[in-house]
Amino acid sequence: MTAALSLRSLGKRYGLASAVEDVTLDIEPGEMVVLLGPSGCGKTTTLRMIAGFVEASGGDILLDGHSIRRLPPHRREMGMVFQSYALFPHLSVARNVAFGLEMRGVPRAEREAQVAGMLRLVKLDALAARLPRELSGGQQQRVAIARALAIRPRLLLLDEPLSNLDAALRQDVAREMRLLQRARGLTAIMVTHDQTEAMAMADRLVVMRAGRVEQIGTQEDLYERPATPFVAGFIGHSNLLPGTLHEGHVLQVPGSSITLAQSYGLVGNATLAVRPERIVLAPPGTHPDERALGRVELSTYLGAVVEHVVRLGPETQVVVTGASSGAGAAHRFPAGMAVALCWTADSERLFNAAGGAVHGPRVAAGLPAQEAGQLVGNV
Repeated sequence: MTAALSLRSLGKRYGLASAVEDVTLDIEPGEMVVLLGPSGCGKTTTLRMIAGFVEASGGDILLDGHSIRRLPPHRREMGMVFQSYALFPHLSVARNVAFGLEMRGVPRAEREAQVAGMLRLVKLDALAARLPRELSGGQQQRVAIARALAIRPRLLLLDEPLSNLDAALRQDVAREMRLLQRARGLTAIMVTHDQTEAMAMADRLVVMRAGRVEQIGTQEDLYERPATPFVAGFIGHSNLLPGTLHEGHVLQVPGSSITLAQSYGLVGNATLAVRPERIVLAPPGTHPDERALGRVELSTYLGAVVEHVVRLGPETQVVVTGASSGAGAAHRFPAGMAVALCWTADSERLFNAAGGAVHGPRVAAGLPAQEAGQLVGNV
């Protein structure tokens, strides 16, 4: 039976240094949540506190409403899959999968039945007698997953489980893990620094930075509505353009100015985020959504997309991508050509000097009254 997990103001300090601070999160039964962020952001420390391998300095960990913070790891009813697989090299595949069951005193006949079932589940039943060194990386990872599932955990913890696999194999194993998690209704938490992997695996993402949670939400939430410039830059790729906002709609950047699609109740320092695929290039003066002028520095064919690097000013560069073929194919402009950068109101995201999202009236108008008021109040 899978479980609900709640973290309440969870933190970890090493002396005066804070590795994790005030992490609060609720995970529903059967949900896959991915902790995502750069190295050193606290995601692995958070996972290890949940597992019981690292003692929390503050806060609480609740499994189905009951605190497990003081319980040792073996009493937390969790299965763990490590980055390094952590298989016993001298034991066969079947013995590796059976290890947790042996430690729990499961009778031999029941143990063998469960091991056989797990190996069928991960499609390794024909390799039960092999040693780990006789398996590929993807097969070893599936053994590690089978071992974690064999004990019937209430919660599955995945610590960078795909990082040792090559790119093509990583996608295949990620897909298998996601299908397995969905089919068995497992509550799972995964740690990764790879945003593509996280987007493919998660029901919800938790983006962390410097020990704190930056934003929690679905892939669409974080991609379309990033709460901070960090999230805008880390999830997908955004052009982040810091400057000074004048008259609510003109952003002055070094050597150029950008006319925003909306007017904002803000003056002073601000940062604009626009994703490369949301920008259209056109000859100056020919497009109704023209926002800025620049000059193409580089035009590159990348297979499915064409990428342009456009210089707005001495310190301001913008990347623009578009489909390379089909009905909506982007026009390819040669290096040195003057172009207009064009986008619509729903393609821009503005942040104030403190890093908070600023919402124009057009965006706020489409929200429920209470939420729109909250957003405008944050400006």
